[in-house]
Amino acid sequence: MHNHPPPNNPRKVSRRDFFKVGGFAGASALLVACSTSNPALPAATGSSSSTLAPTSTPQPSPSMTSSPSPACPATPEPVLRVAHISDIHIDLEQRSAELFSRALRNLLMHTPAFDMVINTGDCVMDSMFTDFAKAQAQWDMFDKMMKELPIPVHHTIGNHDVWGWGLRDDDRQAVQNDQLYGKGLAVTRLDIPARYYSYDKAGWHFIVLDSTHLADQSFFQPYTGKLDEAQYAWLEEELASVPASTPVCVASHIPILAANGLLDGNNESSGDWVLPGAWTHIDARRMWKLFWKYPNVKICLSGHSHQIEDLRYHGIHYLNNGAVSGNWWKGTYMDSPPGYMSLNFYQDGSVDTEFITY
Repeated sequence: MHNHPPPNNPRKVSRRDFFKVGGFAGASALLVACSTSNPALPAATGSSSSTLAPTSTPQPSPSMTSSPSPACPATPEPVLRVAHISDIHIDLEQRSAELFSRALRNLLMHTPAFDMVINTGDCVMDSMFTDFAKAQAQWDMFDKMMKELPIPVHHTIGNHDVWGWGLRDDDRQAVQNDQLYGKGLAVTRLDIPARYYSYDKAGWHFIVLDSTHLADQSFFQPYTGKLDEAQYAWLEEELASVPASTPVCVASHIPILAANGLLDGNNESSGDWVLPGAWTHIDARRMWKLFWKYPNVKICLSGHSHQIEDLRYHGIHYLNNGAVSGNWWKGTYMDSPPGYMSLNFYQDGSVDTEFITY
């Protein structure tokens, strides 16, 4: 979407650190329960006025009893380890190629190794406003870079991946009957089954959406975030077909629901919050009502905003996971540095995340 130099001290930023502080007390209690060195209380001395609390009776230490210490519960292993990349914006400049190659090498050195990669789009710097030759050259560079990844990658179409929608009227009319016009070029170059599709992995069901659609002519961008009617009908059928015990992850380029767009621009200048339909799904209300019927929809992944956001709403984790390119290869965007997200998917439908700078 819109527009992060890597920080001086590259770091891993765990969402658990930011959003699960409430779990600290519980973790502390567990550590105490699992301890094997609780000392006995001191024996009472002197008069009956001794102030031992809550009782003056010494408590046995572990060495004074045959009862074993409480066993620490085993930490569940994730069923799937995923690297989520987004908003790569590869262009024909050497800087983007060098930095993206660095990001991919970092990803491949991750321990434990990732099982797969989810890419939520904006693979090239721009295909929407450029001619076919330049669009193809950017895709050639993207393909060359992605060959560094020996693990499966599941792609999503981003707005910058759409060819020709932003061309001048005469140029657009000249190519709009080309089968590669619009989403055709991206579907072909990404080698995906269709502009939206689904797949299963490690007990999870993944749904990939196409969230970029032509906007009303009065809008300041040629696109808006939503689903077309055919795709929405497909999504209804898809969710109905998934067993209720199977957790679902939905991937889209444009966030289905997000708050960060409110602060991206002077969107309150009118006296009301005015969030552009190009920033977040304009049909979010309809999609929320649909998801409400299916509690097994657990995670919604997106990019587009180049920002890092963890939003929980009605049992769904909406994760906007930043941009590999940061501020379009010019550093940090709105305090979100260039990077990608590491995600652990668990059998119970939960996920934990860690943002990784490179």
